[in-house]
Amino acid sequence: MDAGRKHKRVAIVAGVGPGLGAALVRKLFQEGCRVGMFARSRELIGKLAAELGADALAVRTDVADAKQVAAGFRRVRQQLGPVEILIAHASGSVGQGLMKTTPDQFERSWRIGVLGTFLCAREAVPDMLKRHAGAIIITGATSSVRGRGGAVAFSSAKFAVRGLAQSLAVELWPKGIHVAHVIIDGVIDTPKVRKTYKPSAKEPLLKPEAIADAYWNLIHQDRSAWSLEIDLRPYNEAFFE
Repeated sequence: MDAGRKHKRVAIVAGVGPGLGAALVRKLFQEGCRVGMFARSRELIGKLAAELGADALAVRTDVADAKQVAAGFRRVRQQLGPVEILIAHASGSVGQGLMKTTPDQFERSWRIGVLGTFLCAREAVPDMLKRHAGAIIITGATSSVRGRGGAVAFSSAKFAVRGLAQSLAVELWPKGIHVAHVIIDGVIDTPKVRKTYKPSAKEPLLKPEAIADAYWNLIHQDRSAWSLEIDLRPYNEAFFE
């Protein structure tokens, strides 16, 4: 690794898609981080790596597979350096209501969202402990605080992710590692959302870039006043509906 790159922080975004995941990668990169990107498909993360250059690394990874996660972290360490920031962003929205969700679909949602976060944290924390510093930001949803009808697998997994985040915070905050949970309460504005749902101009939508800014603010909070959880919603989103 050349001397000019040593000062840059290394981040991993686990679960990079074309909306918020890509916005998080770009935000970290713009702020001077070297960024490892995990996704099951290499197509998008490969394009992002080509766009951003040598400080971005695409690693095809199923976060529900312990061996793949371990291998992904090894590649990031070897090519970019020790991990200081982890954004656990992967989730699996499969199945529908109780009777239309198969046991395999239910388990898959849990394995991606909950087990995936657990596996990534286990790999990232040893690097952070060496510095007595680091940040783990975990993406949640409204479903993590109140269940959503017809989404038993997704809601159950998000409830579990919130509990995992709180447990990690209790364990890791005293060791200098900031763990925070972000509740995304609303629909994220993406080309797919606009094409599929054709929202009106008044529809409350969250901008991916604005959400990414909020994540970066969490990463840079002073340790004397860390947030455990924040709730992000557009100004015109109805409360508790």
